[in-house]
Amino acid sequence: MTIVSEDTLMLLERAVLQTGRIVSGVESGQTSLPTPCGNWDVGRLLQHVVGQDLHNFTVAARGETPDWAEPPQALGNAWSVDYQERAQRLLSTWREADRDAEVAGPGGRLAPLIDRADQQITELSVHAWDLARATGQGSHLDPEVAAYALAWGQRMLQPAFRGADKAFGPEVSVPDGAPVQDRLAGWFGRDPAWQPPAAR
Repeated sequence: MTIVSEDTLMLLERAVLQTGRIVSGVESGQTSLPTPCGNWDVGRLLQHVVGQDLHNFTVAARGETPDWAEPPQALGNAWSVDYQERAQRLLSTWREADRDAEVAGPGGRLAPLIDRADQQITELSVHAWDLARATGQGSHLDPEVAAYALAWGQRMLQPAFRGADKAFGPEVSVPDGAPVQDRLAGWFGRDPAWQPPAAR
């Protein structure tokens, strides 16, 4: 167990906690609201984060390969309770894992298992921003977590992954001196100035 591994796990825990606070702040009447995440409304984004991400992240933390084509797990009205249960399962799996074990990474190269947490930190951070902005909870992310997510995203998100039929839209230009959560949002194709239609 290395210091780097411990630092990464700490950042993941903070990302999980941050997203959990935002998920718990989503009200039942807000599920049909639009989000900055493509054509997904709040309900669909919750389904993705709570019903798919957390399960697949846990599979990845075990050293296995998630099936992202598998439909999200069922999600009822108590999405905050579901989130907390699945998030604790994820973190427990990471704490018990051999984080230095070599597993297949991007492109099939071998990498330490803990490297898989980088994508999880990033995914949670970006979707936390989406949900917070869509539901009027502000969009001030933990700056260290956001900076870590941005740095990983800038290394990994290649132009070939962007486009109308791809997972990510074009980068939205953001000044270098803008808050880190704005630069993170822009890098992942969100407009940092996005507001819900009722707030425009």
